[in-house]
Amino acid sequence: MSKGKLYLIPTVIAEETQHAVIPPHIREVLPSIQHFLAEDVRTARRYLSSLKVYPSIEPLKFEVLNKNTKPDSLKTFFEPISEGMDIGVLSESGCPGVADPGALAVKYAHENDIQVVPLVGPSSLLLALMASGLNGQRFAFHGYIPIDGKDAASVIKTLEKESHSKSQTQIFIETPYRNNSIMTMLLKNLQDNTLLCIAVDITGKDEQIKTFPVKKWKTMKTEFPKSPAVFMFLAV
Repeated sequence: MSKGKLYLIPTVIAEETQHAVIPPHIREVLPSIQHFLAEDVRTARRYLSSLKVYPSIEPLKFEVLNKNTKPDSLKTFFEPISEGMDIGVLSESGCPGVADPGALAVKYAHENDIQVVPLVGPSSLLLALMASGLNGQRFAFHGYIPIDGKDAASVIKTLEKESHSKSQTQIFIETPYRNNSIMTMLLKNLQDNTLLCIAVDITGKDEQIKTFPVKKWKTMKTEFPKSPAVFMFLAV
């Protein structure tokens, strides 16, 4: 019996956008997949139901794959693949494996000679970079910067120096309720000529993607919604 495959299935990054951002190919692949690894089972069920590709989602099987998942659990999670069935990995937002615990499953698959199939879908990081006008050939994603103000300031200044020396776009994300406090921190610690891009609610109804020098941002009155955001800057 041949092994099943591990499919990486993108999800929406803004509510009620599945019909606009999820490619038809995903809807064609999904009906053959009955087993899923997901960060949150309730969210995953709601998403799959919204695509309307299953007569019923009740027979579908889910295992929780999140930051607390122990590597020892993966062998059990992957049993359907050894029986010739495919497994789908679902992120809470965007593409599995990118700033996402889905990478644990992908690592296990490679270690055990299981084919990994990434499917096309929305990635907030890539979409933000595309729309930023910043350097798309040299860039680095840093996840979250520290919460502590002193530590955050130190990291911002270090990344700015690296950006200048390498002509490298620096990318990070933040919890939505901290969007405005992080913006304040960036304006306080970045040089005036550094280009700063804020991309909020990408693909959503309140989408905002703007790039200006820090000195111009300082003259503007900005108040960002509590929506997912990507922050980028390039020191020039």
